[in-house]
Amino acid sequence: MAVKNPGEPFTRITSHEAKIMMDVESAVAVIDVRALDERTSGYVSGSIHIPVDDIITRIDQLPKDKKLLFICAAGQRSGLACEMAAAMGLEEERLYNIEDGTPTWIGLDYPTSYGD
Repeated sequence: MAVKNPGEPFTRITSHEAKIMMDVESAVAVIDVRALDERTSGYVSGSIHIPVDDIITRIDQLPKDKKLLFICAAGQRSGLACEMAAAMGLEEERLYNIEDGTPTWIGLDYPTSYGD
């Protein structure tokens, strides 16, 4: 179940909840914040790759009219990316952390791409 913890500028969701959002809403973008070598082993199909260390310098590359679903391997870096995006002025209502990570997404057999 989606959770908005006090003090966090984002909503925590699962891979399953992210998949439902992607299926029913057109204004959703997944942002993969892992390193390139991690991404090549499998990533959410159609996701945008911006490593967490580049979020602030590439903030203008995030879609401005969509909900942003950040994902990494285990929810730590994606949570940090959400916090960075909020600190750069993005609205909290648009920021989501897929906290169970890419391995769970792949394990659920959701749309996955491989390579670079």
